[in-house]
Amino acid sequence: MDINSQNIEEIVRQVLEGMKSPAGAAAPAKASGPVPKTAKVAVLTALEKFEIKEYPMPEVGDDDILVKVEGCGVCGTDAHEFKRDPFSLIPVVLGHEGTGEIVKMGKNVKKDSAGKPLAVGDKIVTSVIFGPNPDIEMFDMNKQNVGGADVYGLLPDDDVHLNGWFADYILVRKGSSVFNVSDLDLDSRILIEPCAVLIHAVERAKTTGILRFNSRVVVQGCGPIGLICIAVLRTMGVENIVAVDGEEKRLAFAKEMGACATVNFKDYKGIEALTDGVKAAFGGYLADFAFQCTGSPVAHANIYKFIRNGGGLCELGFFVNGGDATINPHFDICSKEITTVGSWVYTLRDYATTFDFLKRAKGIGLPMSKLITHRYPLEEINDALVTNLKMEGLKIAIVNK
Repeated sequence: MDINSQNIEEIVRQVLEGMKSPAGAAAPAKASGPVPKTAKVAVLTALEKFEIKEYPMPEVGDDDILVKVEGCGVCGTDAHEFKRDPFSLIPVVLGHEGTGEIVKMGKNVKKDSAGKPLAVGDKIVTSVIFGPNPDIEMFDMNKQNVGGADVYGLLPDDDVHLNGWFADYILVRKGSSVFNVSDLDLDSRILIEPCAVLIHAVERAKTTGILRFNSRVVVQGCGPIGLICIAVLRTMGVENIVAVDGEEKRLAFAKEMGACATVNFKDYKGIEALTDGVKAAFGGYLADFAFQCTGSPVAHANIYKFIRNGGGLCELGFFVNGGDATINPHFDICSKEITTVGSWVYTLRDYATTFDFLKRAKGIGLPMSKLITHRYPLEEINDALVTNLKMEGLKIAIVNK
């Protein structure tokens, strides 16, 4: 799809329809059906083994929210835990990219973390459980990301058991960050958490003062993170984007997301030839700014070659330890005066900003829902994780009927 030829009348129609139902204006939907006496959860009981277990529905305290789970994305963190249990959490209920409908709430719950009213029937997402840290606050911009906080889906098991989104119900406890996202469709809600990672990364990139509307930007790695990165850049008006990857299907999708050109690194022998390929894609120029999204040490070492003197780099591919990268500080950083920022997770403000990004992406015709390539019922969660580990799709999701 060529975004620049997107039907303008269709875009205007979508925007006008959105204006008819502003956030918070519509009455919440009525909760669907009675609450059962038990809940089903997918418990990781051993390496590469989920078991579906039933537990009594917990009491909902005055500050708690009981949510009927509609869907949850499978994150790389879930795959790491599934295969290796690096956090020593087994047994554990995973799933932190979840969303669902409020079916019961305590009397003290009135608003979400952004001050928006909450009611039974509303659709919500969670970000983290707040710890006793005053720096982690909703409107505290970029003081601290949420990487050190407790996250649903990575909590030790307890007597409640409903601690992760890989379930049909989850109990959201007092002190949690909760956002009313009733004005977003299910696919958009499932994508909120990974999209927040890229909103944060682009905000970090903007602090360099180098990333602008007319910047030449290279995005290396076209998995879900790189593809969403391209989408975020397009919604911000950046058009001159070159995507680098080794899979033609992903590169084709990068163009759908807004990349103006693509480079398949498998077509080039050696970093010099690959750099020439990137330059050719930019019409003979190196990139002003680069986003490195692969998690590969070799890719990180290569990315500096694609950037012009005085350019910028945002490294966000190494969410976990992927090993050491070999660079030459003189040629890669000092003599080129590269400005580099790292990005990891997001702030709560970035999380809230993501809701508006998803609306804007849909408004300009970006195919965000196509990122979700596989949808599994809860009972097939083992197959979902295996699919994720085999890298057979992009975003894998557990979707409840």
